[in-house]
Amino acid sequence: MNNIITIDGPGGSGKSTISRMLAERINFLYLDTGAMYRAVALAATREKIDLTDGKKLGGLCKSLDLHFNTDVEPPRLLLGDEDISMAIRGPEMDMLSSEVSAVREVREAMVSLQRKMAKGAKIIAEGRDMGSVVFPEAGHKFFLTASHEVRAERRYRERLERGESVSRGIVEAELRKRDHQDESRSISPLRPAEDAILIDSTDLNPEAVVEKILDLMIVDC
Repeated sequence: MNNIITIDGPGGSGKSTISRMLAERINFLYLDTGAMYRAVALAATREKIDLTDGKKLGGLCKSLDLHFNTDVEPPRLLLGDEDISMAIRGPEMDMLSSEVSAVREVREAMVSLQRKMAKGAKIIAEGRDMGSVVFPEAGHKFFLTASHEVRAERRYRERLERGESVSRGIVEAELRKRDHQDESRSISPLRPAEDAILIDSTDLNPEAVVEKILDLMIVDC
């Protein structure tokens, strides 16, 4: 499955930016799976569904018309005809997406949809369990990480750029909570695939990480 590259990692590791840049460099499609879980959280909130009700959440997932518009940059996530790309990016959706991603029925539905989206395509799948669970036979697997301080600073700056008024301390606390939820969940916990290449981006800018990944792919081939 050399047509699939997985890039996993915790929040603030740079995986979204790097995945988009890499996809553009090598002309692959970018699959933002984290956005898909955020979309489920958004839809569940709108429908006032209890996030512990696996049966209802599973039914919701099967009814959702989720798709990416890749004709624009950056790609947009659509729910039906509605562009929800901005609506899913608030801190509330960040935490709620972690909650729904721990629900078995949600996980099963999203994994099935992600594999369907990837069928016959050249993709870079970015998320938290792409290499370990969704695409275990991917041709190239990477797991990005960085120090907690650097990841918190990146998230803090991202939120300021979106016009949010938030303290760095709150961002750091929310990031620690999200890390704990992702790492401790019983279904598809955040962890590197056994054959993934780990890259610490603490002291690297996105361009340097992309170059490192390209170099590693050449060596691996």
